[in-house]
Amino acid sequence: MDQLTFPLEEKQIFLIGPAGKIEVKAASTELHNPKITVVICHPHPLFGGTMENKVVTTIFRTFKNMGAAVLRFNYRGVGKSEGQYDEAKGETDDLISVCNWVKTVIPNTELWLAGFSFGSYIAAHAAKQLQAMQLITIAPAVEHFNFDILDLPECPWLVLQGETDEIVPPELVYNWVEKNEQGQQKKQLKLITFPDTSHFFHGKLSNLKEVLENEYRKYFV
Repeated sequence: MDQLTFPLEEKQIFLIGPAGKIEVKAASTELHNPKITVVICHPHPLFGGTMENKVVTTIFRTFKNMGAAVLRFNYRGVGKSEGQYDEAKGETDDLISVCNWVKTVIPNTELWLAGFSFGSYIAAHAAKQLQAMQLITIAPAVEHFNFDILDLPECPWLVLQGETDEIVPPELVYNWVEKNEQGQQKKQLKLITFPDTSHFFHGKLSNLKEVLENEYRKYFV
């Protein structure tokens, strides 16, 4: 059965999704009606991606410390979530299900989406349908998933990319951003790069935290 309230302290909860139980960790600094809720999508489940990934937990803690309600979850077949990998379609459905629960228990919150690697595709895929107000994609997997076929959102969109990423070729991300800057995303899309930074931000998580704080702290004052 779905949790009826958003937890205050970080807590593991279980929601009912399209493929069964979804394992979630959520926390909020406000008991009632937090202004902003950030939902975070983890990397590829077939390559060890879970909601405990260090980039994901860094985003989670950074936004919680700034004053947001935050939520991360395991896709179907990961951790204690039921179901099996569904080539991004089912994982997008899981995200939509989680966000619909957020809108039910805190209906006046502003929904933001964040994703890392494969999770960037999941977040971008659902952002317009969910009417996300901000989209944050870290090392978006543009080589393996076709972002160009998505119904792209019109909200502000931040792309963060390590310059020495060994999994997602940085040049492909830069080219994708440049191409989309010429279209409808021109005023909304922003790229920030991280020198000497690998895919998993080894030794650079503090830099990621600092950039997120610099970009978004103004929304919480």
